[in-house]
Amino acid sequence: MPIEFTAMTPSDTDVVVRFLAGNHFPFHVQATPEAASIRASIEKGRFWDPDTQGYWVTNNGEQVGMVALEDLQEGAAPLFDLRLDESQRGKGLGLAVLRALCKLVFTSMPETVRFEGQTREDNIAMRKTFIRAGFLKEAHYRLAWPTNSGGHVAAIAYAILR
Repeated sequence: MPIEFTAMTPSDTDVVVRFLAGNHFPFHVQATPEAASIRASIEKGRFWDPDTQGYWVTNNGEQVGMVALEDLQEGAAPLFDLRLDESQRGKGLGLAVLRALCKLVFTSMPETVRFEGQTREDNIAMRKTFIRAGFLKEAHYRLAWPTNSGGHVAAIAYAILR
């Protein structure tokens, strides 16, 4: 599966809002983000500022999701926020996207020696995807991830080295 990434720009604002507001993300802090809060985040530079860059994810030319690379300044290990379209989940794309994302990061950022990601403890599919892609579990943060119901679950951190 040829996964490709296309950098987002401010001209993508309306498409980003439609994508995020039109999908349900059960393992994110805001499972169903509202258009107004998405626009407010974008106005602050959420997907295209010196510290964050968003990308559209395509598979065989079809847009399947988006990813944001975060913590791009000051030599920190970049993190990512991956969101696949609901219609694309459960098809094994996560592994292909994560492997392609590692290639993008380590090719375009030659000074980067490690790449990180986090997920909730109950997101078993993503935890397995991290392992299959060569990431190792590095941390288990108890009750660190707020849920949509007002509770908290553990956040699990994974990383891969160059």
